[in-house]
Amino acid sequence: MKKLVSCILIFGVALGVFAQDAGKTLQGAVTFVTSNNVYVRFDGTENLNVGDVLTFNGTNCLKITSLSSTSAVCTSINNCEVSKDDTVTATVSTTETTTDDVPIETTDTTEEAPKTTVDVAPEYSEKESLYKENIRGRVSVASYNLSSNVRESRNRLQGRFSLTANHIGDSKFSVESYIAYRSILSPPENYASRTSIFNIYNLNLRYDALPDLSITAGRKINPKASSLGANDGVMVEKYFGKFYVGAIGGFRPDIFDYGFNTDLLQYGGYFGIETDSKDFYSQTTLGAMEQTNAGATDRRYIYFQHNSTIASNLNLFSSMELDIFGGEEGGSRLTNLYLSARYRFSRAVNAMISYDSRKQIIYYQTFQTELERFLDDDLARQGIRLRLNVRPAKIVWLGASYSNRSQSDSQNESNNVYGYATLSKIPGVGGRFNVSYNSNTSRYLSSNIASVRYSRDVVKGKLQADAYFRNAKYEYENRDETFTQNYFGGGLNWSISRSWQFSINGELSTLDSNDEKNYRFYTRLTKRFYSKKKKR
Repeated sequence: MKKLVSCILIFGVALGVFAQDAGKTLQGAVTFVTSNNVYVRFDGTENLNVGDVLTFNGTNCLKITSLSSTSAVCTSINNCEVSKDDTVTATVSTTETTTDDVPIETTDTTEEAPKTTVDVAPEYSEKESLYKENIRGRVSVASYNLSSNVRESRNRLQGRFSLTANHIGDSKFSVESYIAYRSILSPPENYASRTSIFNIYNLNLRYDALPDLSITAGRKINPKASSLGANDGVMVEKYFGKFYVGAIGGFRPDIFDYGFNTDLLQYGGYFGIETDSKDFYSQTTLGAMEQTNAGATDRRYIYFQHNSTIASNLNLFSSMELDIFGGEEGGSRLTNLYLSARYRFSRAVNAMISYDSRKQIIYYQTFQTELERFLDDDLARQGIRLRLNVRPAKIVWLGASYSNRSQSDSQNESNNVYGYATLSKIPGVGGRFNVSYNSNTSRYLSSNIASVRYSRDVVKGKLQADAYFRNAKYEYENRDETFTQNYFGGGLNWSISRSWQFSINGELSTLDSNDEKNYRFYTRLTKRFYSKKKKR
């Protein structure tokens, strides 16, 4: 009960401390970064236009592709890299950068829609829609192939489809989806798992009944309470100025295959406050969930989430879960606590610190045959992480991080140290060079991994190539020998057009202990699609 009271007090303090307001600015904060887009939040976008360029550290960095009332969707230009919470400056009426400057995608990241505030509806004529269509999507097909002189060959095909279609046809309806299919073509002998896997991670329809009332049906993760995971059902959210309330009802995805399971009914609600002004943004949510299995209570808990950015320099995030159902024994358990802070000392220096403490989540119906073991091993897995990034010169980035993981009984401890140096443009040669080193020690294993990578444009904005080498050494506590593995790899990324991309990568890995050689090939074809510009 004391933990429950503490959680509610923390929420109350957060509301009191962070509820502030101020005026407008042309500076924006990066709120979300995907492989395709960068989302930037402003106090208002009435002075911005599609095609405007945003600067970061004095360099043209982002190009606006679409706008809402408080956010801008951008693409990166001039090989510029930004991170969440970076501050960018709007440059109005600048010369548009050609699509040739857009860098080639090298990673495959799940696209998610950014968190946005709900504004009061302005006055508008019947001919002009309050909502503006914005559609972005991606389809990709990839193959993974492994051949070895000592192992069985493995071949796999994978397809992905993602879509964010906001206000289709300038209507109140929006659709989100992220679907993946994987087929294992040549499974190893005695392979017992599935060879054909179809997963729906996100698929929902949202209806904005009013500018401050939305109804969502389907599978979705609520960004105001991301630790809840996906819900197969209905979510309703209503704003009252800066305050909001929401209700969730539906089913948890199956814990084994992530499919639809009607036995796992769940329901709950939340409320919170969102403040967005010149020097301050915050979003604080407090809610409760009841999760069942075949009608019986499986888990019941309270959750809290807070995210804030102060003066574009300090970002705070916290999340916690307090279980208030303990089966026959009753009681409460703080099963999840995560805290992080990131501070930008200047344009050239930023640092981050985070702490987390997690316990095994106990579902009293799902795991009733294993309850005794879970409760006997009810230890918190704790971790702390420190990170520092420094930019001593315009083309030089340096960084280091340290993380420690352990249990509350000081067992199973591990330490990880990582450092890197990046030269974004090599004088007289061109291209980008990166060197990194990672060291990890635990009770049973020590590893040291060093790598170097060089990448550059072969044809500017069209064809990019990279090559890398990585050396890994592993020492097991119960063995006398050291295992050394070397990786040699490289690849090409070809932007066929604005919407089509093709990449191919190859790698050779060797293991000295048994003369093992593994050959890996990865190819991917990606098609992107966007809203068609409407004539006004």
